[in-house]
Amino acid sequence: MRSINRDQKPNARVPTRPENKGYGEAGASWKKKATKGFNAQSGSAREDIDYNNFTLRQRARMLYMAAPVATSAIKTNRTNVIGVGLQLKSRINRDALGMTPEATEVWQKNVEAEFALWADSKRACDATGVNDFYAIQQLAFVSWLLSGDSFVVFKQYEATQLMPYNLRLHVIEADRVSTPGGYMLSIMTDGKAENGNSIYDGVEVDTNGAIVAYHIRNTYPFQTWSRKTEWQRVEAYGNLTGLPNILQIMDTERPDQYRGVSYLAQVIEPLLQLRRYTESELTAAVVESFFTAFIKTEASTGDNPFNEVGNSEVSDDPNEYEMGPGQINIMKPGEEVTFADPKRPSGGFDIFIRSICEQIGAALEVPADLLLKAFNASYSASRAALLEAWKAFKMRRVWFTNDFCRPIYEVWMAEAVARGRILAPGFFTNPTMRKAYLGSEWIGPSQGQLDPVKEISAEILAVSEGFTTHEQSTIRLNGGQWETNVEQLARENTKLAEANGVNEGGGTQLANTIKAVILEALKEGDDNGKKKRTQTG
Repeated sequence: MRSINRDQKPNARVPTRPENKGYGEAGASWKKKATKGFNAQSGSAREDIDYNNFTLRQRARMLYMAAPVATSAIKTNRTNVIGVGLQLKSRINRDALGMTPEATEVWQKNVEAEFALWADSKRACDATGVNDFYAIQQLAFVSWLLSGDSFVVFKQYEATQLMPYNLRLHVIEADRVSTPGGYMLSIMTDGKAENGNSIYDGVEVDTNGAIVAYHIRNTYPFQTWSRKTEWQRVEAYGNLTGLPNILQIMDTERPDQYRGVSYLAQVIEPLLQLRRYTESELTAAVVESFFTAFIKTEASTGDNPFNEVGNSEVSDDPNEYEMGPGQINIMKPGEEVTFADPKRPSGGFDIFIRSICEQIGAALEVPADLLLKAFNASYSASRAALLEAWKAFKMRRVWFTNDFCRPIYEVWMAEAVARGRILAPGFFTNPTMRKAYLGSEWIGPSQGQLDPVKEISAEILAVSEGFTTHEQSTIRLNGGQWETNVEQLARENTKLAEANGVNEGGGTQLANTIKAVILEALKEGDDNGKKKRTQTG
């Protein structure tokens, strides 16, 4: 078993230095001055990750709570990836199920309404009764980013007349999944289960390396005034149904990796130094703003009438002098105060902060503009930064959907079909039909627009040329549902036609006219731009 103390440091090992060949003349050189002192060591994923995870989690959480840039990085991801919650859009494979388009639409709307019955209720969804399904998404996502992974345990509560489902979700923080054992200030990482399987930081794997169970403790490591620590083994999948009993939300970066790494891990040091630097500049600015006087006198001081500075309390300690707005201190004979003159705050503060945030943002895939919420560049530069960030946001949304939303949807659907609340013939007997019924999209917040006129006009052109669909464009622009919009517009156009005394096609004609005007304006603007570029050339 491997026990890691939080203060333990690994012993340095110097590898054998081969002759310089190939990369030995470059990054692997032991002779060049720039690299011969670069004694980098790496081990297995367990050595590099599991043995350091406890420290990484604590530091990442501290920075999230105390460093504004770290807070922004986490919350910016949460807001853009999850937003108010990823909404279910049923997308069954009607060809595989042999359903007509009309029947498919009815089935999908029924499923979405039934899912909302469970997902919209805190008591029906959350085992703790605190969050609905969409708030649980936010909680699990933020916990994943901070701790490297988060876990969701499926629990069964008694169904009621108003809530006919047993399924409940319980989010477990990463610290509670650990290897049984350990004492005092030690944390067990490697261990053995009673059946002989290996346990890596709470994750039990079989001889093939497949995850078979998780070990969850009832306390946090080093928790103050905690009860006796006990571990419960939770099998990854049910023996009868094959459905998951617990979910692990994680982004892997190494083969044979079973625990995740904090999203902030690579930038913990610059974030900490940036926080210290900012606090120092802030303190210097506050001190410089004070007007404080020190009086040296050999006379008896008695009461000091000049220390009346509002409701602030002045210390009675004779060895303590205070600074503050309008503060006056009377000193003892022979005492003298000397101040350094740091000339703070520094004139290059903003430039330096921006430079460090650009490096941090590059590592976190969140451009500095978005990290600082300061869009001072040109439209093209700001849009390029936003597009680059959204590549990462979309990727994390897909990861989260596959690790969290779709497995939960499958477990919920199995219960709904078993209870007869959703009709899905072949769901439990035909794997192909089961997969067809479980097709889904999870719609989250849209990218937003820096220049709505340009971007909406571009979507209109893309739809008219068949490069995209109305539904895809609607999701990109505002995360809405095109079919719902069409139904609502049809009702509104009918009312407008009745009010204006025109036929029902009046609304459509008006929309086409507006579209034509926009396209003509775009064409005219493009022609003018070409003329200007030609003249400039």
